[in-house]
Amino acid sequence: MKQIDAVIFDCDGVMFESKKANLAYYNRILGEFSYPHVSSDQTDLAHLCHTASSPVVLENLMREEDLSLALSFASTLDYREFIPHMNAEENLMEILDLISGRFPLAIATNRGKSVESILDHFNLRRYFSVVVTSHDVKQPKPAPDMLLLAAQKLKIKPENCLFIGDSELDKSAANDANTQFAGYGGGVSGQFSFTNHLDLLTFLPSE
Repeated sequence: MKQIDAVIFDCDGVMFESKKANLAYYNRILGEFSYPHVSSDQTDLAHLCHTASSPVVLENLMREEDLSLALSFASTLDYREFIPHMNAEENLMEILDLISGRFPLAIATNRGKSVESILDHFNLRRYFSVVVTSHDVKQPKPAPDMLLLAAQKLKIKPENCLFIGDSELDKSAANDANTQFAGYGGGVSGQFSFTNHLDLLTFLPSE
């Protein structure tokens, strides 16, 4: 394993269990335009709502002629309404406390502006020196743009950054950005994989 000088976190599925919140958000948009809701039993679509950026999600769920209006409507929603459906992943706060003094930390997420409200709600903003969202790049994950921008802002070479993700989108972005990748939650493999945030201490270099 190469040297690790910074840690980059995905948001949904890594920092937070947010599937219910994301489904509620997209179902609000779908309902506004008289489309059927997506249920948690629709595994592929529910996973799409959990991992992809809003334009990609809505492109898959709606007719092309409705996309512009749907995205405009989405921009009027206050995501704070949906945050009560979210929960921080177990031991997230503990691992951030333990490593934030040793490594610069960043977030690279396919979310847009909602990530700011989420960080404020859970009082996590203080841990992260860099936050990169889908609004900051031309192409969201699985493109490498977010990770390359995060590394640039951190002033650390991409190959010396560790990106923690939970999906194939994350893994593909890491591969193309030449960052090291850890798979969280059991849904995707990486250079190492773990299901409890405290296990990260096993893989990070000791002080």
